[in-house]
Amino acid sequence: MGFEKKVILTNKTGLHARPASKFVEKASAFSSEISVVFEEKEINAKSIMGLLSLGISQGKEITIKTEGEDSKEALNDLVTFIEVELPKEDE
Repeated sequence: MGFEKKVILTNKTGLHARPASKFVEKASAFSSEISVVFEEKEINAKSIMGLLSLGISQGKEITIKTEGEDSKEALNDLVTFIEVELPKEDE
């Protein structure tokens, strides 16, 4: 069963360098297939190069899609990372 959710990046740097690396690390901890959709491009969320190639900046909306055994947990964890953990790093 698959899940997806749209989220807006509110942190100052968006998903660049360190935040992207942490996102990929979190995504890689799950067995589910996870992808990020941004401006009609869909990439594997476990690929740092793919994620960085999207150039997602502050205020942009992405869709996180998950498919597999732990897909609901993966989606919840990644959404929390973007909505809660990343903005804390700006403080």
